[in-house]
Amino acid sequence: MKVEIWSDIMCPFCYVGKKNFENALVQLPFADKIEVEWKSFQLDPDLPVEGLDMSTKEYLAKRKGMPEQQIQGMLENLKQAGQAVGIDFKQDQSIPVNTIRAHRFIHFAQLQGKGNEAKEVVFKAYFTDGKNVGDIEVLAALGTEIGLSAEEIKTFLATDGQLEEVNADITEARALGISGVPFFVLDRKYGVSGAQPTESFVEALTQAFQESQPKFEMKGGSDAAACGPEGCEI
Repeated sequence: MKVEIWSDIMCPFCYVGKKNFENALVQLPFADKIEVEWKSFQLDPDLPVEGLDMSTKEYLAKRKGMPEQQIQGMLENLKQAGQAVGIDFKQDQSIPVNTIRAHRFIHFAQLQGKGNEAKEVVFKAYFTDGKNVGDIEVLAALGTEIGLSAEEIKTFLATDGQLEEVNADITEARALGISGVPFFVLDRKYGVSGAQPTESFVEALTQAFQESQPKFEMKGGSDAAACGPEGCEI
């Protein structure tokens, strides 16, 4: 069964949703039969690739038209939500940046079977470590943490590799009616929106998996002639 996940690096609930989804997977006996594909989404494609010289609080206040005090309260609530799933949100250090390179990096890693690992290190770099995830050197260093070649990543990011695929993800999201992330598509049958609690993921994944399995149904009567280990019915 395939699970496609649309998310953006700058989306804190995408990080929380990833943790809840992974916590659900460890509870499922069929987890090894689930293929995860990360899809790209951009909350603010107009941001510069070099990042903004302002705090996340200032950026959100300006973008949302809300007072910084209100934004601070939201960030504090988010920090508590993160602690519940093992995330150390330090958004006072996060650098608002265009995430297109980070998405291309994740696509590159995914082609080498490292998509989940890439998503995790980029999330942590952005939300906890205050790194500029639009910087090629930063992404190359993150790649080495998950066993990829820094030089190959630099060479790849110096081109437009996987840019078409990233843009196709964004276009596909619009076609599916996805306007917010995280958004999980289960076997192209069900959609799960937002950072749902772990138990909701368990329920949805179980239902989708069961429906994806071939069904065997008996037809005809049970008294028809047949042969078995003890011989044939005459």
